[in-house]
Amino acid sequence: MDSLYVLLIIIGAVLIYSLGTYFYQKKIVKTVTEEEFRAGYRKAQLIDVREPNEFEAGHILGARNIPMSQIRMRMKEIRPDLPVYLYCQSGMRSARAAQFLYRKGYKNLTQLQGGFKKWTGKVKTKK
Repeated sequence: MDSLYVLLIIIGAVLIYSLGTYFYQKKIVKTVTEEEFRAGYRKAQLIDVREPNEFEAGHILGARNIPMSQIRMRMKEIRPDLPVYLYCQSGMRSARAAQFLYRKGYKNLTQLQGGFKKWTGKVKTKK
């Protein structure tokens, strides 16, 4: 019986944490469809947070590659006074990058819903 209570408390804690993270994420970064992303990214800083090998395999035309693994060292390359459009492969890394940037003072953050794998627009690849 005690183990049932412990299990219920753990499940409850995980659920509360997940909901908290979800609402925090919605507060700090705007997740938009491809059409909305396409309409705004040309007037913003377009950042691909995937690793260099993923970026070279194909990326959105005009994007700069600042991998999530390097964002702490390279965040000075991103201007805090301009909108920042982020994307990764599926949306997980761009969400983490947005959280990091938000804590460092960046406020106008947008990410691509579904990430690069859902992108149907123009793509540039290294030859």
